[in-house]
Amino acid sequence: MEGKLVERLEAAVARLEALAAGGGISARGLPDSGGDDMSSDPSIVAFDDLMDQYAAKVSGAAEKIGGQVLDVSKLLLKAFSVEKKLLMEIKQTQKPDMAGMAEFLKPLNEVIMKVNSMAEARRSEFINHFKSAAESLSALAWIAYTGKDCGMTMPIAHVEESWQAAEFYNNKVLVEYKTKDPNHVEWAKALKELYLPGLRGYVKSHYPLGPVWNASGKKVSAAPSKAPQSGAPAPPCPPPASHFTSEPSKASSSQPKQGMSAVFQELSSGNVTAGLRKVTDDMKAKNRTDRTGAVSTSEKQTSSTPSTTTPTVKKVAPPKLELQMGRKWAVENHIGNKNLVIDDCDAKQSVYVFGCKDSVLQIQGKVNNITLDKCTKMGVLFKDVVAAFEIVNCNGVEAQCQGSAPTISVDNTSGAQLYLSKDSLEAAITTAKSIDINVLVPGATSDADW
Repeated sequence: MEGKLVERLEAAVARLEALAAGGGISARGLPDSGGDDMSSDPSIVAFDDLMDQYAAKVSGAAEKIGGQVLDVSKLLLKAFSVEKKLLMEIKQTQKPDMAGMAEFLKPLNEVIMKVNSMAEARRSEFINHFKSAAESLSALAWIAYTGKDCGMTMPIAHVEESWQAAEFYNNKVLVEYKTKDPNHVEWAKALKELYLPGLRGYVKSHYPLGPVWNASGKKVSAAPSKAPQSGAPAPPCPPPASHFTSEPSKASSSQPKQGMSAVFQELSSGNVTAGLRKVTDDMKAKNRTDRTGAVSTSEKQTSSTPSTTTPTVKKVAPPKLELQMGRKWAVENHIGNKNLVIDDCDAKQSVYVFGCKDSVLQIQGKVNNITLDKCTKMGVLFKDVVAAFEIVNCNGVEAQCQGSAPTISVDNTSGAQLYLSKDSLEAAITTAKSIDINVLVPGATSDADW
């Protein structure tokens, strides 16, 4: 597989050299300025090495898996290929403004959005693969760094932060397929290596302060928009769902008011009586002969009858603590129970805690993995986990590891206290969409505070 990738890269370089020799143009219509020099540039050669060393591993693992994983992997590698072309063009292009930057990076953004659309479908068993790829591709946006005032972190930090967001889902792939399919494990490990140390090392060696543009090169401008038919200026269009957008969002005042907003807008205009019909004398109630002030007995009884409609009561599922199929401990819907204990467990079993509130669970043995889902003010005390300890969609939870845990993941959670033992200090902790996460470690002595 690595040999095929090298052949394709050599063929691409040969085509670029042929275009340069014939006085042609590059893929984006920019004049060539020495294709041979560009292909032999140290930074471009290093990018080819990055693809040969790391991207080939991702492609090889994806070929073994096939199907949708192969499809998303092809798009991911295509994004890297587009980034290489952009790096080559930067060497012959002037630094663009914000609008020009969005236009310049449009080919890369188009590929990234295709991967994002796959990750948003949520109908595949490989959703964690899709999300890993989609989150990781944001690392390629380091190429848009233009200085400390551009709103981005430094390129190296940007690559690291982007992978941290992707690693949460990548770890899910590792946990899910650890004992099922080694090809998926190989794919997940290769994907991480592509960014860390792969892309991070490349950026650190060649572009630690961002891309170097050509001050005397070709200018890049934003795509022209259609002129309005009337003399009035065209309203701003809504921004696309893009990593590199430069257009401002549409002002709320330009949208039509609805509901009570429309009422207040009409009142503030001062013309509050426009469109009202005039009430004539024959329309007044006191002058109408078809109505009387008497109320019939049946109407009075109907109006005084109390409503018999019973309010809907939300059903609460009964609490559960049981071992299912000999592999999964289900702990569900416990409220105010401080004495939940699982003592008869082994390393092949998992623990899934769902919908519990103001409760405490003790797991007195080694298990494969532990997951807390939609729990509030929940406490968990456990010894050892083989794969990972996960907290998802929770609020105000506390967890203490008395043994070892290789991976701890926190997703969409507000408020979590993680107490680590000395044996779990090497744990890899990843967070996504979470706030107020605290990690406490033992003090220097047994009597010292955390």
